[in-house]
Amino acid sequence: MRVLLIGANSQLGRCILDRVPAEWSVISTTSKDLDITDSIQISHMIERHKPETIINTAAYTAVDNAESDEAQAFLVNAVGIKNIALACEAAHIRLVHISTDYVFDGTADQPYQTTDTPNPLSIYGRSKLAGELLALAHSSQSQIIRTSWLYSEYGHNFVKTMIRLADEGREALNVVNDQIGSPTYAGNLAQAIIELLHQPISDRLLHYSDSDIMSWYEFARDIFAYRERQGLSYCEVKPVPSTEYTTPVKRPAYSVLQSSINIKEKASLYGVLDSL
Repeated sequence: MRVLLIGANSQLGRCILDRVPAEWSVISTTSKDLDITDSIQISHMIERHKPETIINTAAYTAVDNAESDEAQAFLVNAVGIKNIALACEAAHIRLVHISTDYVFDGTADQPYQTTDTPNPLSIYGRSKLAGELLALAHSSQSQIIRTSWLYSEYGHNFVKTMIRLADEGREALNVVNDQIGSPTYAGNLAQAIIELLHQPISDRLLHYSDSDIMSWYEFARDIFAYRERQGLSYCEVKPVPSTEYTTPVKRPAYSVLQSSINIKEKASLYGVLDSL
């Protein structure tokens, strides 16, 4: 399979590259190589490399900044996705596009199904929802995968931030305990995408997250409990309500997704912690 991976420097992009099957040929691009807001660049990239499939992990992900940078958030997360979708349709290429739990408002009390109605609270969430709708409307071979709370060995994420703060000598941290979700290892999502691409297209809107359901406080507590057992730096974690933090964006209080993709083997948080 010949795959064009857009957003290869993202957490997910790097995890996909780590797991690429030997029989695949992957062309990986970053924002330096390909500007998805430029439809001509996308068309030229497809004409040059002739991929059978595009995986798009590129996105504007600065959730708080998006509130004051709405035009750029929509340019990347909506217009950019429309450009990719139109190019895929013209070239008869399958598209897998990654979206987010932030398309939901967090008022549910049970995991969100793909059939549940989105109601994003933020500019970021609205821009990602717009991207979903444009991908589905303009590419007949598009599939959307929503995911949540990604972490990995790469980039910036909650796990790496917690470890950095402990290594810097912080003795205690306040972490919110009233936002509930499913921390998801990007490597597991990468494996889910790879397995999905070995199958014909059926459902076009999918959810994937790991199975644990917890608050950010519980997630931090688990990280540091494991590190303490390993004799590594850790912090005391104190639960606090999200009202103690002033941010531009109201985040979903509950954003657990009901996974619609099953993978054969999942890596655990502890395996990732051992690698950091």
